[in-house]
Amino acid sequence: MSTHDFQLNFNNLTPSLNSFAYNLTKNREEAEDLYQETAFRAYTNRDKFNPGTNFKAWLFTIMKNIFINNYRRKVKMNTIMDATDNNYYINSGKNKIGNGGEASILMQELDGMIESLDVDIKQPFLMHFTGYKYQEIADQLGLPLGTVKSRIFFARKALKELITKSYGSYENLRAGMAV
Repeated sequence: MSTHDFQLNFNNLTPSLNSFAYNLTKNREEAEDLYQETAFRAYTNRDKFNPGTNFKAWLFTIMKNIFINNYRRKVKMNTIMDATDNNYYINSGKNKIGNGGEASILMQELDGMIESLDVDIKQPFLMHFTGYKYQEIADQLGLPLGTVKSRIFFARKALKELITKSYGSYENLRAGMAV
């Protein structure tokens, strides 16, 4: 195939090549780069084209192979090789790993606050906290339903005051538990 025929056939396929490049990359600028790289390789290797074969398929194969090679190159560039003994660089990412020590201490402090409550309000509160319904608590303790509800309310209020004294606010406590 002469240089003129090669150029004419290539120019006739330009819209198809641009469309295929965009379908591969999904980005206009990358598609233009892929088209230019394909044109360069096709012109550089035009002597390797066998006349009588499908010229369009030859060009599309060149483009597809360039795209695959570029993709593999990008993947390799994003791969982190860590040669340290304990994979220090890989394991030292942005994610923090908590050991739960602070939350454990916080829970011990809260348990101590609950234990410091008066027995009259602590017992109904703990029963409600563990899942008993108000009526079940009233039946087990032999108290009127309204008394059980008010004792649980007073226990919550007393705990809130103790938490505020220790941590300044409920938000500070939540921030401490989030660690």
